[in-house]
Amino acid sequence: MANERAEQYQGKTTGFVTITCLIAAIGGCMFGYDIGVAGGVTSTDDFLREFFSNVYAKRRNAHENNYCKFNDQGLAAFNSSLYIAGLVATLVASPITRKYGRRVSIICAGIFFLVGAAVNAGSINLPMLLLGRIMLGFGVGFESQAVPVYLSEVSPTHIRGALSVLFQLATTLGIFSANMISYVTQKLSPWGWRLALGTAAFPALLMSLGGYFLPETPNSLIQRGLAEKGRHVLEKLRGTSNVDAEFQDLIDASLLANSTKHPFRDILEKRHRPQLVMAVLMPMFQILTGVNCILFYAPVMFLTMGFGENSLLYSGVLLGFVLVLSTFVSVGLVDKLGRRPLLLSGGLQMITCQIIVSVILGLKLGDSQELSKGYSIMLVIFFSLFVLGYGWSWGPLGYTVPSELFPLAIRSAGQSITVAVNLLFTFIVAQAFLYLLCALKFGIFLLFACCVSVMTIFVYFMLPETKGVPIEDMSLIWTKHWFWKKMLPEN
Repeated sequence: MANERAEQYQGKTTGFVTITCLIAAIGGCMFGYDIGVAGGVTSTDDFLREFFSNVYAKRRNAHENNYCKFNDQGLAAFNSSLYIAGLVATLVASPITRKYGRRVSIICAGIFFLVGAAVNAGSINLPMLLLGRIMLGFGVGFESQAVPVYLSEVSPTHIRGALSVLFQLATTLGIFSANMISYVTQKLSPWGWRLALGTAAFPALLMSLGGYFLPETPNSLIQRGLAEKGRHVLEKLRGTSNVDAEFQDLIDASLLANSTKHPFRDILEKRHRPQLVMAVLMPMFQILTGVNCILFYAPVMFLTMGFGENSLLYSGVLLGFVLVLSTFVSVGLVDKLGRRPLLLSGGLQMITCQIIVSVILGLKLGDSQELSKGYSIMLVIFFSLFVLGYGWSWGPLGYTVPSELFPLAIRSAGQSITVAVNLLFTFIVAQAFLYLLCALKFGIFLLFACCVSVMTIFVYFMLPETKGVPIEDMSLIWTKHWFWKKMLPEN
């Protein structure tokens, strides 16, 4: 019945739904800004002198091993503390998102971001700096829990992929903005780093105020017993009063959802096994591409490779621009080509680029020499091509695909697991990267290439296509998949 009703869905892409999605996606901008600005300030002398004097001293030592100049666990903790805090926060955010709505979690995220930005900008010692990062991590946990679900629930089926990718597009714009601001503020000695960190308060304020004016999703309203209000919002989102088919699907889904008292326990049931596997592996694979390391530490790596003090310009601005550009490619193609073709093509491109980068570093950099200008330009090109492949594939779809797979009854729990796994592996990789760069040297990129190879094979065999499937009918795709249908319990 539900599948038949899906063909009767009415509505168009209204200005209301577009504006609503744009406001919600500001959360991605905050996430991206916090990623980008961390890499920027940690490569500036003023910041390192004040908080990480030993790193500053090693950086000035010309005889220090190229791959080990920034190997400091305190510096790694500055970057990675945000993600372990986000992991804890998303588990707290899940019941809030379920019981009180997606909008409340978005507002909470904005407030955490605002406080974290203020504390970071005013930091006078390392504990205060870490406290600010932890507050930002709470913001990441809440917005990563609520925003992808919000976008997938308010979007019309035929463009759900494109609108859901707005979260990643906003993330890439945040990274690019942070890189541009860091490049400008590094010239404002000795307080430029404070301005770079404090500027995060502006999108945080927009997110808090925008969240206040956002409508709650029809799915959440109906699930919480506000069916008439849910229908009103649905009609406004779809631009028509003829929403009977979609509304009935939401009613049916909410009845099932409200009968589910323990979503985290129910998600472990065999009938939800495929979704649970995707909720764990998709975000894990997204981080194991190694892209976060490149975005976190691009200025550090480019300094290591002999790019000098203009490394922020070369790495941050260029890679940030490429990431934004590639995400637009995903927005345009995700609902035309589908999720699988983008994931597979992006994976193959990333594997190729990582192998080439590893070969160049292994043959031409060594432990103490600098790269020639020609090889340095080649590295910039292949780093950019790597980011390009990530930006149209695993960047946006690592969030989009899991957010659309779960039935309403366990959607907030499923998103919480997705975000928690993402943040856990982000923390692990961010904390370990500087050590691994020192220990494995150029081989770390071969390690990431192996990870991307595994995940590309996994997508080819195990991930069904979700293009054009209504979100409340998503469970049907597993019954038609060659492998997952064998895993499901018999009805």
